[in-house]
Amino acid sequence: MADAKLFTRGKAQELRDELRGANDKRDKGFLRKKTALKKIVANMTMGNDMSPLFPDVVQCMQIQVLEIKKMVYLYLVNYGRLRPEEVTSAIGGFLSDCADRNPLIRGLAIRTMSSIPLPPIVKALIDPLRHALQDQDPYVRKTAAIAVAKLYASEPGRKVVEREGFVGMLRDLLADHNPTVVANCVAALVEISERGDDIVLKLNGNVAGKLVAALGECSEWGQIYILDSLLSFVPQTHLEAEQLAERISVRLQHANSAVVLTTIKVVLYLMNYMEDEVLMRVLERKMGPPLVTLLSSGSEVQYVGLRNILLIIQRRPAILQNEVKVFFCKYNDPIYVKLAKLEIMYRLTREENVSEVLAELKEYASEVDVDFVRKAVRSIGRLAIKISSSSDQCIQTLLNLMSTKISYVVQEAIVVIKDIFRRYPNQYESIIATLCENLNVLDEPEAKSAMIWILGQYSDRIENSDELLEDFAFTFKEEPAEVQLALLTAVVKLFIRRPTAAQELLPKVLKLATEEAENPDLRDRGFMYWRLLTSNPTAARDIVLSDKPVISTETDRMDKGMLDQLLLQTGTLGSIYHKNPNTFIRTAKARYLPDSPALNSSSKRHLITPSGVSSTSIRSPPSLPARPISSIPTDTESPISPNGGSSDPYGQLSDLEFVNGGGAGYQTDIPRPRGADEDLLF
Repeated sequence: MADAKLFTRGKAQELRDELRGANDKRDKGFLRKKTALKKIVANMTMGNDMSPLFPDVVQCMQIQVLEIKKMVYLYLVNYGRLRPEEVTSAIGGFLSDCADRNPLIRGLAIRTMSSIPLPPIVKALIDPLRHALQDQDPYVRKTAAIAVAKLYASEPGRKVVEREGFVGMLRDLLADHNPTVVANCVAALVEISERGDDIVLKLNGNVAGKLVAALGECSEWGQIYILDSLLSFVPQTHLEAEQLAERISVRLQHANSAVVLTTIKVVLYLMNYMEDEVLMRVLERKMGPPLVTLLSSGSEVQYVGLRNILLIIQRRPAILQNEVKVFFCKYNDPIYVKLAKLEIMYRLTREENVSEVLAELKEYASEVDVDFVRKAVRSIGRLAIKISSSSDQCIQTLLNLMSTKISYVVQEAIVVIKDIFRRYPNQYESIIATLCENLNVLDEPEAKSAMIWILGQYSDRIENSDELLEDFAFTFKEEPAEVQLALLTAVVKLFIRRPTAAQELLPKVLKLATEEAENPDLRDRGFMYWRLLTSNPTAARDIVLSDKPVISTETDRMDKGMLDQLLLQTGTLGSIYHKNPNTFIRTAKARYLPDSPALNSSSKRHLITPSGVSSTSIRSPPSLPARPISSIPTDTESPISPNGGSSDPYGQLSDLEFVNGGGAGYQTDIPRPRGADEDLLF
């Protein structure tokens, strides 16, 4: 019968009759029995409830045919937990198969029993598992090693594993002559150490050397298990780390991407314990080509590789410092691959290659995907901040893009130009006129906030800044809080620089912010500015117009200690999310770079321990130079004392009726509910 015909939904009673009817002695080779069991497994796979057939299937365990055994055991694994009372009837068959002459059947029985973690099964498994760990056949030994880890994952099995000393037997199996057994044993020990609170896997130099010697004869999965276990080896001398890294570096040429990534993870880990700069440069050059090769795989593998590369180049930028062209986007790349490549391009850009990267980014800005275009435009602005010698070129590229009049391109350009203004004050103010020509296309909060900041920051250089800000104030109530906060601060800056130009606009905006706004941050800022301006105009000028901290690219770099910690997760979900697995997987444990006499000074300086940041990495913050106090101009636009008569623009502020007693008097500092007569947050 063709396999496709087996996948037809049938009733449990019909299948029971067919299974019982196959007991005919004339059924040579148990062909009818096999067909009936195949139908049961097929229905089980499709989601039909086949549990009523449990007693009939258990009786088939007596048939000494491997194909039937496999189907029966598959059924028992699926329904054994649901039938805890009836599964005990299968214990006799399990024990018989554990002593079978065929090693495949012995291994199958051990594997099935360990997959049903019920107390009776676990109890019956103790002796067969102990014998299986010492079995003559390597297939049985490697199956038994994994069975110990599966047992440890269950509550009744954990107690048995700890009581019967199975972990010690696994440790002894590390010296097994069969590499497959060693690999499975290592996988089991790693799994147990990650699940257990009081069991920690630690390898010494001799064991680590034997594990590396077994790599050449292992399967791909076996190599990954062994390589991953080497993270449990803590070098005590620089020589140990250097020798081990050289031995495993041949795995960088493996065809399997998982083996390559795991090898890179171990080499990067060992580099923290090296001092030989020449050897470290050699290892970095070896890791570059395998990482580039990952980009020739499918899109999903590419993305995994790109997310790992982004972490690696932040910690070891020399690995791919000359390979920026490899990360140029292709027309058929999925959007998630393109965005990942853009971030890596930005990280790898230097003065030597900034021109070709800018040309590439300019091409990306004409693509059809809006998110990709925004990211490309923002990357141009970030390059201007990162590489000061290229700022003129970046500004010119942004202006060329703004000339296209494409709404989202113009708005993204304005957002990044605001940051460029902060990075290079008094250098590019000549382009403000070009920015003001595009006010009509602004419809996104971030772009509006950036433009309003520019208008307020350079209000003394923009003749009609008061009119432009007044246009924004016309829709103050409808704007999101981000725009309202930016507008309030910009109007205050305008008032301080040109009091007469804003003497009508400022009271209007302050009134809107303090009386009609629902956002508490906005109301608090409005009250703060109002009190500051009415009580001490000089202090208001010094505070509002104080020098801002210079923007740098240091803020978007991950801490080296955190990078070392995340690089221990290379090739896992943690390296894709750029988070420690314990933050999104409840049972996962965080990995930490172990301290050691061989740990080099760079890694020790940023070392993160389970108890927090190492004391060697705690440094006092650098002292900031004192800012010069701005002198108050004496021209006609300068603010004067609020007590100077009716011509004083500050006098407009005291006329605002914030409370019943007028703007200058505070009757209470106790918060009152909204809607009260005296509606203050102070």
